[in-house]
Amino acid sequence: MMWKRDLEIIDCHAEDEVGRVIVGGVGDIPGETMFDKKLWLERNDDELRRLVLLEPRGAVWHNANIVLPSNHPDAQMGYIIMESTEYPAMSGSNTMCVATVLLERGIVPMAEPVTDLTLESPAGLITVRCECRDGKVTSVRFVNQPAFNYYRDAVVELEGFPGLRVDISYGGMTFVMVEAEDLGFALNPSEARDLCDLGEQIKLAAAAQLPVSYPGNPQMPGITNLKFMGPLRSEGGVLTAKNTVVVSPGRCDRSPCGTGSSARLALMHARGDLKVGQPFVHESITGTTFTCQIEGLTRVGAYEAVVPAIAGQAWIYGFSRAVLDPTDPYPAGHALADTWFDLSNLAG
Repeated sequence: MMWKRDLEIIDCHAEDEVGRVIVGGVGDIPGETMFDKKLWLERNDDELRRLVLLEPRGAVWHNANIVLPSNHPDAQMGYIIMESTEYPAMSGSNTMCVATVLLERGIVPMAEPVTDLTLESPAGLITVRCECRDGKVTSVRFVNQPAFNYYRDAVVELEGFPGLRVDISYGGMTFVMVEAEDLGFALNPSEARDLCDLGEQIKLAAAAQLPVSYPGNPQMPGITNLKFMGPLRSEGGVLTAKNTVVVSPGRCDRSPCGTGSSARLALMHARGDLKVGQPFVHESITGTTFTCQIEGLTRVGAYEAVVPAIAGQAWIYGFSRAVLDPTDPYPAGHALADTWFDLSNLAG
């Protein structure tokens, strides 16, 4: 059989969020940087993303990453992130999956007890510190590109929720940030469907009413995610809080979300709730956690920004090959509203 595509995939999750890692079969993707390569895929070969993530081979809660050589002299490897409806510039859980796969599968040499990596994401260089023991990556801590706030205490008009207060923050993706208690949510797993239904409505309204443009790069996507934030509390002197991010087309991130955590660090610092170097534990709707802190302060264009550091763990759980028979009627996958809910923003 001459397959049209033949992809080698390592299945991985980071604190419960699936991040499949494609390590072979893609070939060369044109572009000097990972951002260039992601744009090329979006415009010229989106079938690859749909093949892996949509049905019958994928599922709405899956993400995927393509591991590629980097042209940057400081990076050991690069990666492109693919989700159900977009190619994010950055993803924390996916970065943890990529780093774990690179080291545990010997693609990049592992040194115990600590391996330091520099990876090129579409958002830029990401420095990663992996704690390793007996061939296993036991912790992945990455320093993200700077996070900042576009809007604080802005108002979004939504039918049934007049004058809804929101913040808009960037942490690798751009998030609408809302207080869960303001909308009557406790962020329990039983609320997940209602959180997603309302979250998608707020996200669309915010994107229409509150324009954003990333400084120096107008091709960076605007608002694509929504974060419901639980209240801050202190446990043993450490700040902690629950959250969930609504990922399009309408499902909850199973992890605490690395880019969402970065965006929340920027908001917490602007509010005076978190100092540089102070630890913060972010909990997901499933109960998993990331340990976060602000490494330093900087600026992105006109915006004051923080440098976030996020730590968690990823686990390899399977190995597979995704092949495409030339006669297969679903070369770009498909989706049904019984599980994908909102199909309007699925590309293709």
